Amino acid sequence: MDILHNLAFGFEHALTLHNLMFCAIGCTVGTLVGLLPGLGPLATISLLLPLTYAIPTEGALIMLAGIYYGAQYGDSVSAITMRIPHASSIVACIDGYQMTLKGKTGLALFTAGVSSFIGGTVAIVVLAWLAPVLGEVALLFGPTDYCALMLVGFVCVSFVTTGSLLNGMAMCLIGVLLGQIGTDINSGMQRFTMNLSFLVDGVGLVSVALGCFGIAEITKNLDSHEERSPFNGKIHLMPTWPEFKRIIPSALRGSVIGSFLGILPGGGPVIAQFAAYAIDKKVSKYKDEIGSGAIEGVAGQAAADEAAARTSFIPLMSIGIPENAVMALMMAAFIVKGIQPGPNMIASHPELFWGLVASMWVGNCFLLILNVPLVRFWLSVFKIPYSVLFPSILFFCCIGTFSVNNNLDDIFITVAFGGIGYVFMRLELDAAPLMLGFILGPMLEEYFRRALLLSRGDFTSFFTHPISGSLLGLIGIFVTWQVTAFFLQARRTAAERRQPA
Repeated sequence: MDILHNLAFGFEHALTLHNLMFCAIGCTVGTLVGLLPGLGPLATISLLLPLTYAIPTEGALIMLAGIYYGAQYGDSVSAITMRIPHASSIVACIDGYQMTLKGKTGLALFTAGVSSFIGGTVAIVVLAWLAPVLGEVALLFGPTDYCALMLVGFVCVSFVTTGSLLNGMAMCLIGVLLGQIGTDINSGMQRFTMNLSFLVDGVGLVSVALGCFGIAEITKNLDSHEERSPFNGKIHLMPTWPEFKRIIPSALRGSVIGSFLGILPGGGPVIAQFAAYAIDKKVSKYKDEIGSGAIEGVAGQAAADEAAARTSFIPLMSIGIPENAVMALMMAAFIVKGIQPGPNMIASHPELFWGLVASMWVGNCFLLILNVPLVRFWLSVFKIPYSVLFPSILFFCCIGTFSVNNNLDDIFITVAFGGIGYVFMRLELDAAPLMLGFILGPMLEEYFRRALLLSRGDFTSFFTHPISGSLLGLIGIFVTWQVTAFFLQARRTAAERRQPA
């Protein structure tokens, strides 16, 4: 009953007129941020952080939180309609864009909106119920455990790729190598920069994502010499009952996965979407359709994305550790307001903690209104000829890329990856595994080297620690199973060829 009392206490603060207004502003701005290619919540919150000085504490934090999780809703629109993703909507480009090509844009966006609502609701329950104790779970993970967790992420390659497994592994390796470009954080030495000053800080995630997906897709469409719009057919929002029954299980699975990964530093929405997609592709009743425009491919990742965005507040508010760059900015906003996130926050500022938790559910309702009934309005923006639309898309891609570091070189890098992505498309190579390797590669290297430093070069530490040893055991079982299945399939194929016609 304590949780109901605490939530009722939180809603007393969240439902005040001022806090409702700031929540609505945050959700609306977040949705617009998600719609614009490249302009993510990190840049937006950093720009608006100085404004929080003039806004009451609760309203300022509610607004900034709304921008963060609101962007997770909005970024699905550009990914599904134009194949231009943010970091947390890369997986939505796979099945979401395939649904667009089949004239099911409205259904895809409805699925993403409802699944995000489900994911957000489940995560809020987890946040309210387990935040006082669940943040301590992150403290149980050491460098060896995070290293094993990153390796589990690489196992997702076999599920994320829509082509052959060999091509997927090759693309993932290319992504890992791209992630090594820049300055080594341990030694300070430059790696693979070719003495080019603009590569000293490495290649940005936004540049790679917008180039390999957005600009490459635009180039492919222009190369086809076909007059087309970003999506075809009429906008049918409401799914049939059989389609709706396919959404719910996938959204619930994604909610659980995202809620768990959102707690762990190094997890968050980016990793959660890949994990949810991999699980769906393995356990879903319609797994054979995933990758070619299945509802499950949109529902699971959208729910995981939104759930991870909510539960990422747990380590920040429970133990005072931000798990990603956005949470670091949120921590700065707390400190600016004279509040130190950590174990004493719930006891010292219960009205702020429970008010923020309750406002997330209010924001969830705002976002459901913005992203489901108003889907037709959002899509009406794109109902113009592609020859007129694509210069605007390129413009926003350049603005989004430039806004990250205020550096023109990032635009040139994005254009270069646009050309590389176009070559990949012509060779029928999927860019999603490349993004997975690009994201996980540097993280794996960091935790691997940190683990070896702490163990003084003892590799057995990866197997002696209970969490990492269990994860590595699961990886070994999975790899053995995959290799066995591959050879059995090859044997059956050879036997079929030897049989006389």
